Amino acid sequence: MSKKEALIEYITQDIIGFLMSDKNIEIDSAMSIFYNSVVFEKLEDEETGLYLEGSAYIYDILMDELDDIIL
Repeated sequence: MSKKEALIEYITQDIIGFLMSDKNIEIDSAMSIFYNSVVFEKLEDEETGLYLEGSAYIYDILMDELDDIIL
């Protein structure tokens, strides 16, 4: 596993945990929300460099994305 892949995996685990805790949802729902988000696409895109940011920062971006979808 490359360093990039490891960072993405750790961030993904953190964000799914944040979703479960903050939104009081099950793991399968949290995974679906994150894996189907634009933020996850950008996280996997090496050119964005998003995988180098902290989990909390990326979670905030995800919350902004979700707020835009709900409105």
